[in-house]
Amino acid sequence: MTPVGTELTDRVLGGWLGRIAGNMLGKPVEQGDLWTRERIDRYLRQAEALPLTDYLPEPATESDGLALRPEWRECVRGRIHGSCRDDDVDYAILGLHLLETHGFGFSTEQVGDLWLLRLPYLQTFTAERAAYRNLAGGLKPPLTATYDNPYQEWIGALIRADIHGWTCPGRPRQAASLARRDAVLSHTGNGVYGAMWAAALVAAAFTAPGVRAAVYEAMAVIPASCRLARTVRRVVSLHDAGLTWEDTLATVGEETAGLGWIHVVPNIAVLTAGLLYGEGDFTRTITLTVRGGLDTDSNGATAGSVAGVLCGAAAIPGRWKDPLEDTVRSAVFGFDGVRISELAERTVRLATESAA
Repeated sequence: MTPVGTELTDRVLGGWLGRIAGNMLGKPVEQGDLWTRERIDRYLRQAEALPLTDYLPEPATESDGLALRPEWRECVRGRIHGSCRDDDVDYAILGLHLLETHGFGFSTEQVGDLWLLRLPYLQTFTAERAAYRNLAGGLKPPLTATYDNPYQEWIGALIRADIHGWTCPGRPRQAASLARRDAVLSHTGNGVYGAMWAAALVAAAFTAPGVRAAVYEAMAVIPASCRLARTVRRVVSLHDAGLTWEDTLATVGEETAGLGWIHVVPNIAVLTAGLLYGEGDFTRTITLTVRGGLDTDSNGATAGSVAGVLCGAAAIPGRWKDPLEDTVRSAVFGFDGVRISELAERTVRLATESAA
């Protein structure tokens, strides 16, 4: 049964908090060609932080400190006072604004118009920056996704998808349709399928009996033969065969080698493994996902969103949500310093509207 009232409010707030906390957890080590699974765990062992149950500790050595992203001082345990600015959260905010401005019948062209109006060019990356440049040059979708854009199947569209799941609780097909309309501005192929799958996964998490059921339900919205779907099924099969989390990621890592650390397919493997082996536990889900490497802040954010919806805000341990101080830094014009609770309230209003 689709949650309503206070339960819906708690689950949507859980999604927002989970997305932001997972993003903050993964942000210091967001460089998959440098911060491999092995190096992340070595970092944690040196800081005596395995098993990981909190935000990343401060670096134990000067060399590790130099290797982390420069924002680490605002993202490690004991130093967090509100969330850092990050595109993984900016796009969720921008998606909320899109639905509030244009409703659920928005067009892909309106997504682009809102980017130009509300999002600084230098806060976009890879496929989004290519699409932004194409928009500014006068191109229209779908050419914005295909002209001079070598990043069409990278992870960017997937990170924009959560808002469509939060506003369509229990309706994964509707969520996927909205995510597709958004994604085709900048992506094609598996890049679009990743966004559709993620939106459907978040929507399914509101009503599915558990995370595994949500993963399977989300699979129904994308072509069964696409590489992304085959990769999700591969992770599920290895999990079901009793392989360890480490062996599952090692196996799929070999099978997706050469795609690059920001490509959506290897990242979907890390995300799916984190969700399945996390077994619905919020802390285990986001920490396993981030320890999986690759695009750590994006994967941590999506895993946190799904786990947060599954368990609700009240069940997220305080060590994850309290340091966020109910505050978001954002590059989206007009939203810097907004309260997380306000974003959640506005999302609930949209979710209620979409169900009417």
